[in-house]
Amino acid sequence: MVTLDMIKDAQNVIAKDVRRTDLFLAANISEENEIYLKTENLQVTGSFKARGSAYKISSLTDEEKAKGIIACSAGNHAQGVARAAQKNNIKCTICMPISAPVTKVAATQNYGAEAVLVKDTFDDAYAKAVQLQKETGATFVHPFNDEYVIAGQGTIGIEILEQLPEADAVIAAIGGGGLLSGVAVAVKSINPNCKVYGVQAENAAAMYNSFKEKKLLPTKSSDTFADGIAVKAPGDITFDLINKYVDDIATVSEDEIAAAILMLLEKQKVVSEGAGAASVAAAYFNKFNLNGKKVVCIVSGGNIDVSILNRVIARGLIMSGRKTSITVALADKPGMLNKACGIIGDLGGNILEVYHSNSDPNMPITSCFVRFLIETRNSAHAKQIKDSFVANGIEIKDGAI
Repeated sequence: MVTLDMIKDAQNVIAKDVRRTDLFLAANISEENEIYLKTENLQVTGSFKARGSAYKISSLTDEEKAKGIIACSAGNHAQGVARAAQKNNIKCTICMPISAPVTKVAATQNYGAEAVLVKDTFDDAYAKAVQLQKETGATFVHPFNDEYVIAGQGTIGIEILEQLPEADAVIAAIGGGGLLSGVAVAVKSINPNCKVYGVQAENAAAMYNSFKEKKLLPTKSSDTFADGIAVKAPGDITFDLINKYVDDIATVSEDEIAAAILMLLEKQKVVSEGAGAASVAAAYFNKFNLNGKKVVCIVSGGNIDVSILNRVIARGLIMSGRKTSITVALADKPGMLNKACGIIGDLGGNILEVYHSNSDPNMPITSCFVRFLIETRNSAHAKQIKDSFVANGIEIKDGAI
């Protein structure tokens, strides 16, 4: 099993290949606790995965290196393995789900690896990688269920306690569990009083379910835009370590992850992918009741596809109350739309879109429904506008159109 001594060895071995990433206080995220960010999004390849990949490949014999390596990944492990293989002149094949972000596929290929795109999910890519490994005899580099990979990821835990010895808690995202299990071994071995928490997307909650039921429980789907943690089946090695060392696991919604990405981008100037922002979402939405504590959130990766960033920001704006949709019922006569717009403008709302309908069979013949998309300061501001509509005799009909 993975031990602190093994993780310390990993730290020495990979020191020349990876960055010791910064840890800093994100002072303007929460008033309830002190949130610190461990910025693995600034790691080489843009993700913590470079650590475990480098340590695993350093352990291979010359004979194993000569046969090449095979891996499966949604993108971040792929880049870590491909980079380590390139540095060691090892032939490398990566099986990736066809849904993997184009930027991650291109980055993997730029490191000299062959990318084999497989239909559907990470787990399908895993099955293809296992098949190719049997056919070729190459070494399979598992993305999480491998002691060397876990130990490599655990070096983050050592760095955190070197940078912030007084940390009360550490939160890490979970896909298959390699990051959380490695960090948990390191942190609990150095400071048993420091809490270690895991967080999963609620749409891909295999480890959460397994942890709560104390047995491995794969899920049938892993439908989350946080592709880095979209895993249906956790590893048995990571599961055992997490059961032994982790204090609790929670889930976050897609909207909560989107809000965390927006908050990191806007308030901290930190670019994070969905998996990287999950830990921040858990802290910000207080999933573990950590008020007044020093909480380290591992921003595990920053390789977000720019093609979905706009959609993520839009969802984040809605979740944080910065963009609000309000539907009202109005008498369909001159001046009523102007009255409604005036209420919004007088309260400082900025109208982005207006949709008018007078054909809904559920409304009186002389009425209409109007849906406003409004730029607001926060949820309280949106409520103020709604309350003003009601005070002026305008009925709220959210969901009508």
